[in-house]
Amino acid sequence: MITLTGNSLTLEQMKEVFYRKQKVRASEDSMKAAAKSREAVERIVSERRVVYGINTGFGKFSDVLIDQADVQDLQLNLIRSHACGVGEPFPEVVAKAMVLLRANALLKGFSGIRPMVIERLIDLVNKDIIPVIPQQGSLGASGDLAPLSHLALVLIGEGEVFYKGKRMEALTALQQEGIQPVTLEAKEGLALINGTQAMTAMGVIGYLEAEQLAYESELIASMTIEGLNGIIDAFAEEVHVARGYRQQIDTAARIRQYLSDSLLTTMQGELRVQDAYSLRCIPQVHGASWQALDYVKEKLEIEMNAATDNPLIFDDGEKVISGGNFHGQPIALAMDFMKIAVAELANISERRIERLVNPQLNDLPPFLSPQPGLQSGAMIMQYAAAALVSENKTLAHPASVDSIPSSANQEDHVSMGTIAARHAYQIIQNARRVLSIEMICAMQAVEYRGVDKMATHTKSFYEKGREQVTSIKQDRVFSKDIEKLTQWLKTIEFHQFVRSLTH
Repeated sequence: MITLTGNSLTLEQMKEVFYRKQKVRASEDSMKAAAKSREAVERIVSERRVVYGINTGFGKFSDVLIDQADVQDLQLNLIRSHACGVGEPFPEVVAKAMVLLRANALLKGFSGIRPMVIERLIDLVNKDIIPVIPQQGSLGASGDLAPLSHLALVLIGEGEVFYKGKRMEALTALQQEGIQPVTLEAKEGLALINGTQAMTAMGVIGYLEAEQLAYESELIASMTIEGLNGIIDAFAEEVHVARGYRQQIDTAARIRQYLSDSLLTTMQGELRVQDAYSLRCIPQVHGASWQALDYVKEKLEIEMNAATDNPLIFDDGEKVISGGNFHGQPIALAMDFMKIAVAELANISERRIERLVNPQLNDLPPFLSPQPGLQSGAMIMQYAAAALVSENKTLAHPASVDSIPSSANQEDHVSMGTIAARHAYQIIQNARRVLSIEMICAMQAVEYRGVDKMATHTKSFYEKGREQVTSIKQDRVFSKDIEKLTQWLKTIEFHQFVRSLTH
């Protein structure tokens, strides 16, 4: 059971909830803080104080006062009018992450929402009632208004959900679980949708996959080194300590460990003096991507525990401050950084693929073909990798440098952070396919060299890979192999296998 406090949620705990089906609950202290904040809102309403979001309109309508009798309608109208997301739904795991992150943020006690509404959000997480949330439509600055409105619709018994493998009306799923829809009171609609949880949820799931991908890329690259009789000297510890980047040092150490007893690697001068950069500079390039991922992790874990709605309630309601914590710029920049980091893992992987299949760059059969000429072998797999890498270069263009004013120029600078997070996720999916292609080619190359000469770790990896994709004895529809291996690389079981090699 994971306990939410509003302040201590980690990526490891998120992984436990989404991939190991851990349940969540709110801490008593955080629920007391939420209740205290709610009391402040109710005092403001009863005293007829004019406070943004409680008894005023929203955005450009912030100067329009709302009668006390219309406060519930104000919140309902807000959710319905703002639920204008478009496009394909977010992956279910991302939508579930949004619900969890919104509950955690509200537990900080600055939002003025009733504890029972937070309990409903936790019910959705624990019972796997997952809102259908369209991916497109957020500017990432007034909060993720459109996506979070689709989330909030479910709480009031409207909208759609994924439940028990089906897409259905939200009310049907709530009724099956005996959950009553809520009627939103003053400020509660705004508290549910003013936040960065769409971009952060997409970022969290993207990061967890990117971290796994980065580890896999090193193991796959190690097998490629064996397939090309790579020079091991370039990974010597003193080389990397001399530069000083921890991530580069760690990457080189893992590769040395993977290849520690290999009979397929060579020493400098044995076959050639130097390898090409795509082999020799793996620690430098992959290490730099690790640096970026470490930055992303830090920013996500701050944002996961941040109060990002508006206004925020302090000092028992004596201070209600309209600020800008909903602005997604910190996550937008982090997501753009993650895009570049993962795109580079794919870029250098594609260059290693080229070295594996190009007969002008190695002494292997051309395109790793079992019958060069009659059979094309891995020729077009490199084309596919090149296409994916090229697509990633387009997706890696930073979304955070763009801004379009909204709400009659009241909201005149926006982050586009949700777009950045979505594109980062697409890049991760593309990169995994590129690495799958490299793995197929590397397995074929080491077969020509002699599997019995492989290092213990890479041989174990090779054997597991061959359970997914058989050796190329005859041309076949390689698309199926690429997709099968891609799905395998994504599994948590495979991630545990990779981590077990270095721990």
